[in-house]
Amino acid sequence: MPMRMPVLALLLLGLAGVASAKPWWMRGVESNENDFLDPNVAFRASAAVDGNLVRVRWVIADGYYLYRQKINIQAESPDLEVTAPALPPGALKTDPYLGTQEIYRQQVEATVTYTRFDAGAHPMEIKVTYQGCADAGLCYPPITKVLLPGRSAPAAAPAQHPWEGVAILAGGFAFLFAGLLLRKGRNLDLPAA
Repeated sequence: MPMRMPVLALLLLGLAGVASAKPWWMRGVESNENDFLDPNVAFRASAAVDGNLVRVRWVIADGYYLYRQKINIQAESPDLEVTAPALPPGALKTDPYLGTQEIYRQQVEATVTYTRFDAGAHPMEIKVTYQGCADAGLCYPPITKVLLPGRSAPAAAPAQHPWEGVAILAGGFAFLFAGLLLRKGRNLDLPAA
């Protein structure tokens, strides 16, 4: 019995080492697919309406970047038109496959002006397409999403004229009084003055 315990302990230690070892085809590779973030986490996209602009913002995880030339924004809703996106200049990166490219790290915001021809009958939807990579060597395929831009914080309400409420009430009373006088189209016999 005493001999079995050390042998069992060595066997368990050996199995633990084998379980944590990389397979032969991954030896020498610093990372694997499980080391990379989901694209929705690596590149978080959101959109907001600000006046006649739609602002699309990407928050980019550390160690990841987006290609400027791969960002595209299109109208998805019927009767909605958007202009080409306005983007800030990016940092230059030499890519072995794509050559010198402008990239964004940390965050970037694109703006498009929009025109609606449906008077707001449909929800505003835009389609964004973008592509990015991880510094560790993984490039994601192009990502396309449909976003519903929310409203940004409203501007302060314009100040009302102090008599505006009174004028509305006076107009309502005048309408009511005229209706009483005419009584559904019948003339009232008023004494002559």
